[in-house]
Amino acid sequence: MAFTLCTSGAAKNKAGANVNTTIIASGAALDNWSDEAESIAADIARYDVVTNFASLTTVGKEVLQEFTSSYIAQKIIGYEPEAIGTSTATLRLNILENNINTAKNIIKEDKNKTYLGIESS
Repeated sequence: MAFTLCTSGAAKNKAGANVNTTIIASGAALDNWSDEAESIAADIARYDVVTNFASLTTVGKEVLQEFTSSYIAQKIIGYEPEAIGTSTATLRLNILENNINTAKNIIKEDKNKTYLGIESS
């Protein structure tokens, strides 16, 4: 299931410069966080967005990418916030949390589901 809704590169870019290099090179950790993010996205949508990825609209794919890549980026930063400094880490985490909440609100809103290509369950 890993990295259906976003790429590892998108998550790494959102995490920003100077994060722990060991964790961004760890395929296993990134895959686990991707699986978590994709499972949460499916729960929010109340629809298997991973299995049904092809049925999503372009906008739906972008919103789900925003959600999952921001979630993974938070995990990357949280692995060792001291690598970028705690104030920088806090700032980045707050920005990512805003991205996650914005995407989550779009995904869970029933009136947006047809536009995103998310079928009603």
